[in-house]
Amino acid sequence: MRRTNTEVPESAWFKSSYSGGNETECVETAFTAVGASVRDSKRPSEGQFRVRSAAWKDFISSVRGERLG
Repeated sequence: MRRTNTEVPESAWFKSSYSGGNETECVETAFTAVGASVRDSKRPSEGQFRVRSAAWKDFISSVRGERLG
């Protein structure tokens, strides 16, 4: 995982369905050619981190299976 400020078009970002509705837990994701980029929607200019496709798939599977904790 690498923190980066690489340009991802604003139109590519979407808010996670797991983000809280109270505006305090906002994570945005954008899919890229090699995986996904993730950032804090309240501070988008502070950077993002990228993960490769296999790591993103494992993460999403863990979230859906409630294996994180």
